[in-house]
Amino acid sequence: MGRGSGFLIGLLGAVWLLGSGHGEQQPPETAAQRCFCQVSGYLDDCTCDVETIDRFNNYRLFPRLQKLLESDYFRYYKVNLKRPCPFWNDISQCGRRDCAVKPCQSDEVPVGIKSASYKYSEEANNLIEECEQAERLGAVDESLSEETQKAVLQWTKHDDSSDNFCEADDIQSPDAEYVDLLLNPERYTGYKGPDAWKIWNVIYEENCFKPQTIKRPLNPLASGQGKSEENTFYSWLEGLCVEKRAFYRLISGLHASINVHLSARYLLQETWLEKKWGHNITEFQQRFDGILTEGEGPRRLKNLYFLYLIELRALSKVLPFFERPDFQLFTGNKIQDEENKMLLLEILHEIKSFPLHFDENSFFAGDRKEAHKLKEDFRLHFRNISRIMDCVGCFKCRLWGKLQTQGLGTALKILFSEKLIANMPESGPSYEFHLTRQEIVSLFNAFGRVSLL
Repeated sequence: MGRGSGFLIGLLGAVWLLGSGHGEQQPPETAAQRCFCQVSGYLDDCTCDVETIDRFNNYRLFPRLQKLLESDYFRYYKVNLKRPCPFWNDISQCGRRDCAVKPCQSDEVPVGIKSASYKYSEEANNLIEECEQAERLGAVDESLSEETQKAVLQWTKHDDSSDNFCEADDIQSPDAEYVDLLLNPERYTGYKGPDAWKIWNVIYEENCFKPQTIKRPLNPLASGQGKSEENTFYSWLEGLCVEKRAFYRLISGLHASINVHLSARYLLQETWLEKKWGHNITEFQQRFDGILTEGEGPRRLKNLYFLYLIELRALSKVLPFFERPDFQLFTGNKIQDEENKMLLLEILHEIKSFPLHFDENSFFAGDRKEAHKLKEDFRLHFRNISRIMDCVGCFKCRLWGKLQTQGLGTALKILFSEKLIANMPESGPSYEFHLTRQEIVSLFNAFGRVSLL
């Protein structure tokens, strides 16, 4: 979706040139000739169309977002890539050099980022640091001031909140390290086959509200699938409530986003002197061509647009959190921090002006008791997916999987915290609704992934 270096646009152009043969006569109906991924029209369960999204993103949003993500605050992400897989032990670790992640040395990370997630006013920040120190001690010390004791209890309540959709890394763990996202880009690493299929199979088969009797189209771990199974799957999907249908489409959109990036930054050639990365047209066609994928590819790309709309809506709703005067994107460089906050607010105000936002009010709108149970199921299923990311055998893939999953989880947390956001204090720390630096960095970088397509 991004202008200039947009991967999807670049791939489309390459496919068209390949199919046209630079003017030579070509056999009809080849995959390269078909403009198979020009998804257009309205999205399911939405009042928005693809063309409106493309115009808004490419010309009004993406250039500024890209500049923001290149800043120090958003390029350094703290992550624990050594957490054990909680579901199975037989993980085949990828030994390829391209699967490795290069963590930052201590002196490479800005001091302000290492010292605190972000800063408020001096008085408010002192209270936050006192609270965090008390939390690490594991109890509310009676020697603390009454105000601090109350704040600690509120902070603990927030951490245990049912509004958290992800199981976040413990960034205080000695295994958690800062990673420069610009130096460890998301791209093809060679991690594929049964190990990679197993991750996605567990996500789709066990966490997307699907009964085992319903077969997912083009499942590489299933055999003997035909058109009837595909029809059965989509009949089942359309019969779901809007919340469960949206859940599947978000996961499918996330999967599509990852596959587009892997196809767009593919290792085309390797010599002793250099590596050549670029668009792998064949890989892209195999994943998204309408005929080669029996109609599944265009559906995947539409789900990617649906993911974009959900994250766009979350960013529009979280604007009040960042507008508060005490909030800073703190790195220690005062001038840069002030400029980045101004840029952030410009982006969020632009997002708020988007005319066809997704309406999340249709979610969990029925009987209160049933809606509460459905929301909890929704949250627990997604939380489980965030834990599955620790089972990915490629560390580069694990890094970007964890970041994008946490980013989407943060977006969902925002969407379902409307009242908490509305009740935030105008200044000082917000205890009822709170975003950590990890959540902020993952939210904007995850949106940057789908915005770049």
